[in-house]
Amino acid sequence: MLQRLAVYCGARADLDPSYTSMATDFGHQMAEHGVSLVYGGGRFGLMGTVANAVLEAGGEVCGVITEELADRGAGHPGLTSLEIVDNMDIRKNRMMELADGLLALPGGLGTLEEVSEAFSWTVLGDNAKPVALYNYHGFYQPLKDLLHQMETTGFTEHSFINAIKFATNFDEVYHFMNHYQAPHIRTYR
Repeated sequence: MLQRLAVYCGARADLDPSYTSMATDFGHQMAEHGVSLVYGGGRFGLMGTVANAVLEAGGEVCGVITEELADRGAGHPGLTSLEIVDNMDIRKNRMMELADGLLALPGGLGTLEEVSEAFSWTVLGDNAKPVALYNYHGFYQPLKDLLHQMETTGFTEHSFINAIKFATNFDEVYHFMNHYQAPHIRTYR
């Protein structure tokens, strides 16, 4: 049962207000379903929005932030808990360790890097947790198309592409994560 969801998302402010509304709604739904948030510990952009929404709806939020970002003032001061770690590699590992599932809301290069690592670790057999992308207004459609191209050209197997959920609402994410079966680990013989 999904109890803690790691959410990767953008930390930039001044976004289209519909993205802020989407993240607020998503955070409220997490708390209403008893799902705690594990995230990068920031207070800006969608990161701050989803954290604030979970908190205002009575949920728990665990932030994991690097010392560098904390020193630069990026940390959210009102979280249930905040861990400060040495670097991004440790942060990503810790977030994955703490969560039952991994989700990317819309974001930039950091979000893409984090969710791509989760995908690749699934292929390697180092991540048995579900990975999903919140495809708000088709935000992740180009990535979905690229993954399909990787499959059709033979660079990855259908089972790994099929293990990644492109969702358009909270209920899809929640159902997928609660019924997820990790693909078989690739073997080389």
